[in-house]
This record gives sequence, structure tokens and C-alpha cells, in this order.
Amino acid sequence: MVATLTVTEIELGRRLVGAASIVVIAVVYVVWGRSLLTRDDVRAGTVVVGVVLLVFAVGTYEASVVSYLLFAVCPLIFLLLPLRPAAPLVVVACLVPVLCAVARDGWSTEILTHLGSIFLVSAALAVWLGTWINRVIAQSRERGVLIAELRASRAEVVRLSHEAGVAAERARLAGEIHDTLAQGFTSIITLVQAADPALANERLALAVRTARENLAESRALIAALGPSALADASLAEAVRRQASSFSETTGIPATARVTGEPRALPTAIEVVLLRAAQEALTNVRRHAGAREADLLLAYRDESVRLVVRDDGRGFDPDGARGFGLTAMRARAEQVRGSLLVRSDPETGTTIELEVPA
Repeated sequence: MVATLTVTEIELGRRLVGAASIVVIAVVYVVWGRSLLTRDDVRAGTVVVGVVLLVFAVGTYEASVVSYLLFAVCPLIFLLLPLRPAAPLVVVACLVPVLCAVARDGWSTEILTHLGSIFLVSAALAVWLGTWINRVIAQSRERGVLIAELRASRAEVVRLSHEAGVAAERARLAGEIHDTLAQGFTSIITLVQAADPALANERLALAVRTARENLAESRALIAALGPSALADASLAEAVRRQASSFSETTGIPATARVTGEPRALPTAIEVVLLRAAQEALTNVRRHAGAREADLLLAYRDESVRLVVRDDGRGFDPDGARGFGLTAMRARAEQVRGSLLVRSDPETGTTIELEVPA
């Protein structure tokens, strides 16, 4: 009777140890292992797997039913570790029930053959399944990266389409204002001055003054809306067209050179650079008395530089009060650029505008 109770107590103790090992493995996973699933920490993962295998071995030795936990231990190893270190550890985990059975019940050919066949099948199946799971995870990560790139590309396309639409609408409005309001105000000024060149009539003088003020406002609106020259051409092409048009209308030779690798720039920067080229050429035509002009558009890694030179009579940059230079400086400041003006009667005038790209 005493021997029977002792055996029962021993069996109960082993079952309790087996149950406790299952609980410990679960606690280790929840408290420690689960946090490692989202970060690649091979060292910490190896420690967790080592603890799990040790507890699994103790539980399997005390209660053979714990060996069924192998179906949870093997996937856990593949989740915590990369494929190369995980595969041999999975083989070790599959070998644990065999070693525990031999240590607990003793060695025999029949037991070893039976458990060996189970070990081979379990190990092969576990390694194959882990390899497949890792491949699926890798493909899922690649698809996640691809989806993120597609989303970023779609957002970029939407942004560029929006910018293109805004630029086209601004160019259309600028053209409408130029062809209607600006031309109308110019015609009013011309007609009134033709009727009274001296503007002796006070009312006619007031009409001309009002028309000029509104013409200046319309030109400011056109400048703010952006040049139509950029609607169907790149900035480099637009600058070349400006030089060619300047030569045709004034008879003054003008060359345009582009250095560096031309690339698309934000619309605001292209507008500032093209407006600066237009305004500089206008000043050459009106004030410089130059024999030739030269434009340079230089693309750099971190900036774009526009240089307009002429061999005219020059002027005093510090004493200039014209609207053109003031407008160029204001536009340059809007895009965090800098404007440099050098001028003297011997070498002419050089205007440099540099904006960050």
C-alpha cells in the first residue's frame, strides 16, 4: 500500500513538473519572446530559445506528454531566429524527446527504432515547414516594401499632377490678364496720350495715371501667376528662347549657355529664374546701350545659378531705384535665393541669381 502511494505521488509530482514547464514556456514567450518578434535581436532570441529548450527538456523528462509541445516550440524557434541558426536548434528540439525517453526508461533497440523514426520525421517536417514559413515571411516583407514604394510613387504622381495643374491654370490666367486687361490699359494710355500729348487736360491726365496704376497691378498679377513660357518647355529651353527673342527684337546678339545636368525644379524656382532672365534682358534693352549680352544657366548639385552679363554703360547698383531689380530681389527672397549685381562703365553689368535646388 505504501509503495503504491509512493509511486502515485511520484507520478503526480512528475505531472506537476510537466505542467509547470508548459506554464514557464508560455510565460517566457509572453513576457520576453513576443517583444522580439518585431525586432532582429539574434542574441536575445538565442537566449530565449535556450531557456525554452531547457525547460522543454526538463518537462519532457518528467512527463512524456510534454513532448507534444514540440509543435509549438519549433515554430517559436523559427520566429525568434533567422533560418540558419534556427534549423539546427529545431533538430535539437526534435531530439529532446528521444534523449529524455532513453534517459527515463532506458535504452532498447525497439524503443530507439520507434523514437528514431519519429525524430527523423519530426525534424524533417519541422525544418521544411520553418523554411517555407521564413520564405513566406520574406516575400511578405518584400511585398510590404513594394506596396510602400507604390504608395509613395502614387502620392508623388498626385503631387506632381496637382503642381502641373496649378501651373497650367496660373499660366492660363496670366495669359488671359496679359491679353485682355494689360493690353487694354496700354491701349487706353496710348489713345489718351495721342489725343493730348502734353496731358494738359486734368481729367485726361488722371485717366492716364489711373490706367498706368492698373497696368502695373495687372503686370504684378501676371508676374505672380507665372510665365507661360514654362507651360510647354523646360527652364533651359525657355531661357534660350528669351535670348533668341531678345536678339530678334533688338538686333543685339545674345547667347544662352547651360552647364551641368538640367533637371526639373519646383515651379516657384523656375518662375523666379525665368522672370529674372526676362527682367535683366529688359533692362539691357532699355538702359544698357549694350553691343552684346550673355546668359548662363548653371545647374549644380545643391543650387541653380543664373548669370546675365552685358557690355553696356553700367549704372550704380546702390543708387538704382527701378522696379526691376527690386522685383528680382523680392522673388529671390521668396525662394531663399540671393541676388548679386555688379556694374561699372568699363565692364558693363553682371546680374547673378543663385537659388537652392
